[in-house]
Amino acid sequence: MSQRPLRAACCIAAAFLVAGPVPQAGAEPANPGNPAAPAAPAPAPAPAPAPAPAAPTEPVAALLARLQGLYQKAEEATEAYNATEAALKAGREEERLRSAELGKARSALDAEKALAGRLAREQYQGTRSALSPYARMLLARDPQAALDERRLAAREGARRAGVLDRLTRDKTAAAALAARARKALETQQTLAARQQTQKEEVGAQLKEVERMLASLTPEQLTRLGARETANTDAAQRELLDSGRLPTRTGTPTAAGGAALRYAAAQIGKPYVWGAEGPASFDCSGLTSQAWAHAGRSIPRTSQEQWAQLPKVPLDRLRPGDLVVYFPKATHVGLYVGGGKVIQAPRPGARVKVSPIAANPLLGAVRPDPDGAPLKEFAPPPLPEPTAAEGDDTGYSSEDAPSDDETSEAPEAAEAAATSAR
Repeated sequence: MSQRPLRAACCIAAAFLVAGPVPQAGAEPANPGNPAAPAAPAPAPAPAPAPAPAAPTEPVAALLARLQGLYQKAEEATEAYNATEAALKAGREEERLRSAELGKARSALDAEKALAGRLAREQYQGTRSALSPYARMLLARDPQAALDERRLAAREGARRAGVLDRLTRDKTAAAALAARARKALETQQTLAARQQTQKEEVGAQLKEVERMLASLTPEQLTRLGARETANTDAAQRELLDSGRLPTRTGTPTAAGGAALRYAAAQIGKPYVWGAEGPASFDCSGLTSQAWAHAGRSIPRTSQEQWAQLPKVPLDRLRPGDLVVYFPKATHVGLYVGGGKVIQAPRPGARVKVSPIAANPLLGAVRPDPDGAPLKEFAPPPLPEPTAAEGDDTGYSSEDAPSDDETSEAPEAAEAAATSAR
């Protein structure tokens, strides 16, 4: 969390105090006839401005709990947005397929209508001829010719009946497809409206984080960071001592290794809510993209990753597995081994390697339960964490950004990120 804006404000204020009041444009010296004479007495000073509101006096533990609660609400909103974004993409695809099916059905219907019209004209022209097909059959020269005429008449009747039947069925199918296409479009419009509402909710939550950070003194920010680090270290020691993690790091599957290498290559890229790369990520955007690049499609959101992927006990974790956090499954990271994960923590932080106990653990899932671990695996090099990456704690979310990967990410996210660095 940077203190540069505060230092800059203090320096500017000090410069004004040293330089003294600046004369107004066009003002004359106090004693133009005798420059050496003392200046006229200065007017009485204006009343001192009201003191700025005091910074919060809450204990550091309470401040930290409040800040983390705000982050959790923001991530819950982000994951809701992500879920709506995924549903909207599926809705767009369904609407496209329905429209294509409707176009084909209408083309078939037009063809059947044209054929039915031609047959109707032929029948009309036949009734206007001197003899009907049945009369010609009765007046045929011999029984065989009569049978041939009868077969032709029956075939023509069956043909007309078939055309009318297909015409009826095509009309029914086209009407049903049109209704489904309209419903898909209405669903898409509903999801788009919900997405906009959720986008505004994310912005509001991040603005609240920004306001709280702006209200804290540099000392409070430092103490918050120290308390957060101490809490994470204590939770990590407790988890390692509990024996709940594997005693040794195993090898991943081929797909798990590919997912791990992809995630490691993203270290240092900024967290942006709703982002799926390549320039920035949120927590589930990173894990879903890592496994997509490994050739396996998994759900977009952390909640669906937890709900749909097979669970795996913590003591059987292997590199590439997903570690899920918080009671609502609103944060996720990718297990590296040695009690660490790669994750995109929260706004203001960057993709980094973190202790697995940086957040309250919910459990773990495995995207490739049927995969066989490799006999040998050379893990990708992992840089040491730096302060510029931000802290390790994540937060929960339920929303996502626009299709062009955060090109419309709200200013609130950037403001919160700047304040949190």
